[in-house]
Amino acid sequence: MNIYANNASRRSVLRLGLAAAGMLAMPAVLRAQEKSLKVGVYGGYFKDSFDKNIFPEFSKATGIAVESIAEPTGEAWLVQMEQAARAGQAPADLSMMAQVPTLKGLETELWTPLDPSRIANYGDLLDRFISKYPDGRIAGIGAVAWYVTLVTNTDTYPQAPDSWAALWDPANKDKLGLLALATNSFLLEVTAKTFMGGTSALDTEAGLLKAFEKLAELKPNVRLWYRDEAQFEQALKSGEIPMGQYYHDVTGLAAADSHPVRSTFPKEGGIQDSGNWVLSRASTKVDEAHVFIDYMSRPATQALLSRNVGTAPTLKRDKLDLTDKEFAAVASDIDPIVPRYDLYQTKSDWLNQKWTELIAG
Repeated sequence: MNIYANNASRRSVLRLGLAAAGMLAMPAVLRAQEKSLKVGVYGGYFKDSFDKNIFPEFSKATGIAVESIAEPTGEAWLVQMEQAARAGQAPADLSMMAQVPTLKGLETELWTPLDPSRIANYGDLLDRFISKYPDGRIAGIGAVAWYVTLVTNTDTYPQAPDSWAALWDPANKDKLGLLALATNSFLLEVTAKTFMGGTSALDTEAGLLKAFEKLAELKPNVRLWYRDEAQFEQALKSGEIPMGQYYHDVTGLAAADSHPVRSTFPKEGGIQDSGNWVLSRASTKVDEAHVFIDYMSRPATQALLSRNVGTAPTLKRDKLDLTDKEFAAVASDIDPIVPRYDLYQTKSDWLNQKWTELIAG
């Protein structure tokens, strides 16, 4: 299977939160088994890929039947999970949850703590894919990851840029397409990593304001602040908007289809976004959930995901059997820019207000 097949469809689900019709999907494994687990994953192509490539292999290996649930991304699913848990119910036992909703679930102890001793490859997981309660209990384990990178039209830019600083170059006036929101573009983090020594510069309000001021300097270069990913992708392919930020895997699909586009991991790193496996406190399937997370954290499973779903692995590179070409299709060895999810949890209203005032207003 081509790892990029229908990836644009999957991406629209990941980023725009479009769930497949009907929240309760048909069971992925229909044969009756004593042990079962309801697993929530993003709808559409993404869920279809798990139903085809992942869940049957898990059931075959463990004897645990999976009923896959199509869930929306973002906080809509968090609200549903919280309301259900208060009533002692779990729409899904395990859910794939974005980082900010995962953090918000900590506030109400929505997630059952996970036991790392029951996850054989726990020590091989990259630290950024482990979400913890303040007291150190494990709240979530990385499920999938993906990258946003610096993309260019190769007809307009025969030479690939090597730094995010290219976005600020006066030579690129009116040539950029950038994501429209603070919470999905992560351009504050890009600014801090490129010009301010790292994302720790965003720890204070003064640092955030300095990043906003620097980011505002690139506004003359922006042709489009986009919410519709397909609109920017088409403009990138045609050369109408020849530079910007976009998804590494989807850009790879376009390049494989002979479009004049490339994805570059700048020296400061690509932006790595991700989601966690979290276990509802209302679920009684604690044992089955640990078996599932253990299975999903195995090197062979992570490689299967990269090859068939197009996600970046959550394990250390040297634990995987991915070829250099397979790894490059979904990830990079350059240290990534990891979004400051904590800020979008604690200062979201202020950040959105400043973003509107200073950047995209």
